[in-house]
Amino acid sequence: MTPDFQLRERYPLYVGNVPETPNADLVVTNKYTGEAATRVAMADRATIDRAIAAAVAATGPMRELKGYQRQAVLAHCVKRFTARAEELARSLCIEAGKPIRDARGEVTRLIDTFKIAAEESVRIMGEVQPLDISPRAANYTAMTKRVPIGPCSFISPFNFPLNLAAHKVAPALACGCPFVLKPASLTPIGALIIGEILAETDLPPGAFSILPCRRDGAELFTTDDRLKLLSFTGSPPVGWDLKARAGKKPVVLELGGNAAVIIDHDWDDLDDAVQRIVFGAFYQSGQSCIGVQRILVHEAVYEEFRARLVTATQQLVAGDPMDESTFIGPMISEREAVRLQSWIEAAVADGATLLCGGKRDGAMLDATLLEHVPSACDVVTQEAFGPVAVLSRFSDYEQALRTVNDSVFGLQAGVFTRDIYRAHRAWDVLEVGGVVIGDVPSFRVDNMPYGGVKDSGLGREGIRFAIEDMTEPRLMVLRTPDTTTQP
Repeated sequence: MTPDFQLRERYPLYVGNVPETPNADLVVTNKYTGEAATRVAMADRATIDRAIAAAVAATGPMRELKGYQRQAVLAHCVKRFTARAEELARSLCIEAGKPIRDARGEVTRLIDTFKIAAEESVRIMGEVQPLDISPRAANYTAMTKRVPIGPCSFISPFNFPLNLAAHKVAPALACGCPFVLKPASLTPIGALIIGEILAETDLPPGAFSILPCRRDGAELFTTDDRLKLLSFTGSPPVGWDLKARAGKKPVVLELGGNAAVIIDHDWDDLDDAVQRIVFGAFYQSGQSCIGVQRILVHEAVYEEFRARLVTATQQLVAGDPMDESTFIGPMISEREAVRLQSWIEAAVADGATLLCGGKRDGAMLDATLLEHVPSACDVVTQEAFGPVAVLSRFSDYEQALRTVNDSVFGLQAGVFTRDIYRAHRAWDVLEVGGVVIGDVPSFRVDNMPYGGVKDSGLGREGIRFAIEDMTEPRLMVLRTPDTTTQP
């Protein structure tokens, strides 16, 4: 695959496993150049209704698939993703503006996610539970097994078009749930390529539909009672609104954050901390819900750490995502870059010090560091979702933990400390879904439980944990007649 790679002229949507091209209404742009890169078919309400009906019809056949059959589907995907890895990565470069090195990393995680799902598909287990807690139940035993919940509704975001779709699609396939997926309109290509590869398999008709559509056209993804689970990844305002309108179905929400990291005085390898924090704050232009946004540094190492961090940040290469040397690419749109630049300028106007960055050219925003930022500024309290981070110093570890918790969000936090007691203290008191010791909160492996508390969401992703949401326990009680011979 050469740097001259281009997307195809047209991409279909998928209804009940079948590609359809009713129109070419969605224009997908190259996020670096701003030019039209391809056109994609858009689903209307009737098409979405048809897709949901197909998923309902597929519920029985999907439930009846044996574990080895589900595993074979997932293994086929792994093989095909691997063969098309460079195509997938360069597609990400174009539709998401993701630097090629980050894009290849996401493709690797896509493959990992489907591999994990293939493994989990043949080990969805139940349990045996004794019931003889009193004489009346002396001859009874209970057994439970996990059964698919039924048709699922998935809505995935723009920032990880492949892997965040995979974290919904792969566990559904692993446990036998048909699904409808709405990919982000800004970045639908990755999901459609997943659909293209799924269409090569022997899944029952109606098992999957992938439906780019306008937000107002997606009402059925949320409100239709034929769907038995809604899993959404995206912004908090949208996610909580969807939950309010979802009706009786369970809802899984993976929402935003303004992740914090603590560098304590005993972390003697400051170069290591700088390297990891530069990555955590600025990879894929900071457009990650666990991107480092708040950096709390012990006063004993603050001055030295700040100097090294500013130098490393200023050395980051910004430019064309297709260039192998690029670390900072464009934000998803110029509008988002303008929004974040205004937050930076507002913080400076309120007394913050701009250490580096702050300049913008279209959708390109420089990697930016601020200090002395008032705690009420948007760049502290809200999710920046872009290449900006805020430094502050602390002297008391307990106060630093309280500062991390002083947020409406609670997704992940990082703590650089070599003190095992302080590590456990952070684990005990930080109000987040995950605490990462010795690294940034931006760390994730695709089999670990991942999700947040407070405004960061509900439930957990990670294949085994998603399968728990996509299945329900079914109980069987077994009575064994008493054969004891009476004297």
